[in-house]
Amino acid sequence: MDELGHMRAFLREAEAKEEDAQPRLQEWIKQVREAAYDTEDILDEFVARFARHRATGFYGSVRRIFSSIKNLRARRRVASEIQSIKSRIKSISEGHQRYQSEYGIPAQASNSLSVVNNTTWRHSRDDALLVEEAKLVGIDQPKKHLISQLLEGDDYQLKVVSVVGMGGLGKTTLVKRVHEDPEVRRHFPVRAWVTVSQTCDFQDLLKDLIRQLHVEGKKPVPQSIESMATTELKKFVKGFLQQAGRYAIVFDDVWDVEFWNTIKFVLTESSHGNCVMLTTRKADVASASCTESLGYIHRMEPLSFEDSWTLFCNKIFKGNSCPGHLMDVAKVILGKCEGLPLAILAISGLLALKDVNRIEEWEMVRRSLGGELEGTGKLDRVKKILSLSYSDLPWRLKTCLLYLSIYPEDYEIGCRRLINLWIAERFVEWREGRSIEDVARCYLSELVNRSLIQLTKVFYEGSPYTCRIHDLLREVILLKSMEQNMVTVTTGQPTMWPSDKVRRLVVHSSSSNNTQHHQQRRSYCFDHLRSFITVGSMNPLLSKPLLSDVLRSSKLLKVLDLVGQETQEEIPNEIFKMFHLNYLSLWGTRVERVPKAIGKLQHLEYLNLGDTGVRELPIEILKLQKLRVVRVYQQVDSLDDDYGYHGFKAPSNMGGLLALELLDCIDVSSGSRIIKEIGKLTQLRELYITKLRREDGKELCCSLANLTSLQRLSIASIGKGDDHVLIDLNHHHPSLSSSSSCSSSFLQSLHMLILYGRLEKMPQWVAHLHGLVRLDLNWSGLRGEEDPLESLQHLPNLSIINFCGSYLGEGLCFTAGGFLKLKRLHLKRMEGLRWMRVEEGALPRLQTLFLQQLPLLEELPLGIHYLSHLQRLSLYEMSSQLREKLLEDQKEESEDYRKIAHIPEILIGYYTDDRKWRRRSLWEEKKKKHNHS
Repeated sequence: MDELGHMRAFLREAEAKEEDAQPRLQEWIKQVREAAYDTEDILDEFVARFARHRATGFYGSVRRIFSSIKNLRARRRVASEIQSIKSRIKSISEGHQRYQSEYGIPAQASNSLSVVNNTTWRHSRDDALLVEEAKLVGIDQPKKHLISQLLEGDDYQLKVVSVVGMGGLGKTTLVKRVHEDPEVRRHFPVRAWVTVSQTCDFQDLLKDLIRQLHVEGKKPVPQSIESMATTELKKFVKGFLQQAGRYAIVFDDVWDVEFWNTIKFVLTESSHGNCVMLTTRKADVASASCTESLGYIHRMEPLSFEDSWTLFCNKIFKGNSCPGHLMDVAKVILGKCEGLPLAILAISGLLALKDVNRIEEWEMVRRSLGGELEGTGKLDRVKKILSLSYSDLPWRLKTCLLYLSIYPEDYEIGCRRLINLWIAERFVEWREGRSIEDVARCYLSELVNRSLIQLTKVFYEGSPYTCRIHDLLREVILLKSMEQNMVTVTTGQPTMWPSDKVRRLVVHSSSSNNTQHHQQRRSYCFDHLRSFITVGSMNPLLSKPLLSDVLRSSKLLKVLDLVGQETQEEIPNEIFKMFHLNYLSLWGTRVERVPKAIGKLQHLEYLNLGDTGVRELPIEILKLQKLRVVRVYQQVDSLDDDYGYHGFKAPSNMGGLLALELLDCIDVSSGSRIIKEIGKLTQLRELYITKLRREDGKELCCSLANLTSLQRLSIASIGKGDDHVLIDLNHHHPSLSSSSSCSSSFLQSLHMLILYGRLEKMPQWVAHLHGLVRLDLNWSGLRGEEDPLESLQHLPNLSIINFCGSYLGEGLCFTAGGFLKLKRLHLKRMEGLRWMRVEEGALPRLQTLFLQQLPLLEELPLGIHYLSHLQRLSLYEMSSQLREKLLEDQKEESEDYRKIAHIPEILIGYYTDDRKWRRRSLWEEKKKKHNHS
């Protein structure tokens, strides 16, 4: 284990130089990595065989003696393998001595290599600035916007404009056009452009800045700066800028917040209205630079398809249109670029060398884009620029990013699944005072901030739901992942694996039905396999033999993820022999029963049986003291999630699983005993309860008072839809009994609350949940005199409200000063609702208003014109009068249209008489009618 620690430490440092290393060093690093993998295997095999829980007493002694005799051969084999590893390590160490002068981690050679790399990168950035104006598309609008930010506003404060986005988006090009604009040059007579990069020398940077400022001011550059120390150079720059007048300085390619924290003290504020612009890939750099000054952050967006197509055709066809026979393949190739200008220029430069009359040459490029990135051709620069972001990552984030190679291109990645896989793979380092999931979420946030991962959906504020990565970045990390033998991806087809030591096997869905070749398939041995993961449904004719091979030979398996494999009807017995298994997901399978043998999985931390037929867990589950996550549920109505979920019946002593952080979804219809057990699970962060009886509400509130870390809570009573029985939750911790105790600890960590079931009145404690971000009320059926808005309107962090069948009154009024942070409001299935009113000053930040199945609401909400930040209004299955009024009204200046003219997107969805679904955009309908007339 000591030697393994040394090898891991070496690999962390060596990998940073692997990209530019000589072939001999790359081979040497590969040998160390493989030795580390084999050492892990030996240690895990030893633990699995010989380091289990020791029995005590006479019978324990007899059992130990019998076990020693029984495992004698295995002990000898393990000892032999340890000796073999020691010999390999010795050989590698000797190689280290021989090649020290070539690759030495702290050696002078590496420093010179950094200088060479930095120089090359500077030349590469200079090339980016030489792109001809004719080749630039989609730059006019952002350029005008940034210029207006520089020239308008307060002239007595330093302005800072940060342009942030992933590598290759054209940040440098955009800022250069702004910096060189004649109007900007007139406004800022003193100007400078400084390229920072990852490995800048701060002293050299200051000297470069001084030279530029003197040249711009037509003054001789003082020779004394060559001998000045950093502190003197700072003072010199600051003194010069104080006397220089109005200046504009660009710091291009800033990688570190520390750089800004150092340089900001050199920049003077004066009455001249000076300006600083930054380009960066990292959101935290952009935020830090704009915090203390008059700051503006411009998030660089990819080119639209139209602009991408224009740039593509300009480069290849010199402005002419694309030939018809190349149209389809050209669009597929362009789609890979996803609006990244650098990639479009590089790929189009490659295609410009191809014969336009030979479609097979274009098809070859389409099929081999990953290979082109690997070589030294036109796309090599794209790879280098994208690789820079990877190289800048700390070790822990590099591993997490490489792990994303398990997903196919264009795949929408579930953030929760990804985070739990990171944890199971031991990529996430435990930190004092924080849950492991919080640390993993920080990793995800950091990758998002560095523009390497793009969030696509958010569950609620601050809670990422799905994400994705750029296709070309995926190609880069796929290559690196293969180099490190980290992940092996297959479609399940019979094939030779790229390595005879597959460590993580990922199976992507395959549409192939070719079984003839499959019948000749030989069995495979996966002795070194640690993870087996499926992404999408596998072909059942291919999956069963492959899974059989995996389960038969993978004794060291830690992660088994069979999400969505509908042909899996039971849990294979081989799984219960996997001593090291810590992650088991059978989500979406047809499994209906959990065997008692589950108790053998002593290291299991994550168990996901969501969307299966399992309704009960055996008492043996209580042996799994490391369980952190248990998910066992199934949607009541597969077509409509408004009706909640079936849960599972738990053993009566469920409170013994003290490590549980997530419990989803537990059936408590058996009574108060199981509810008391829930109160013992003090580490719970998420709790989902179903089939709560009315008489158990008070006991549940007592248990909830113990759960001080709870962040998400869902409670459903017995029943379905408006047949739910009453939930009696109007009980709370004694400390809330007086009005002066509103800051009680009762559920103060709660961010999300979901209630399924009828309520006589809103529980009083809900109004004290100051951390609440999202609230869902389903089928609560509150009467008109019990307005649900009144007790909620002053919750300081409430951002999302979803009401479904929650209110039986005729009207809802949003009063001035209420719901100050609400961004999304979804009202559904309130069949008695006739009117809505929004007072001026209510809902000031509302962005989305979703009204669905409100058959008596015949008018738009009164005061809707006050919702100045509303971006989207969705009206689904509303009254036919309201629909016809909006879709058929021909009066351009009608009162209704004036009320909603400020809303960019208005969608109207409804069923036609023959039950076909229609979804129409109001402004598109108006545009069609205008064009027709």
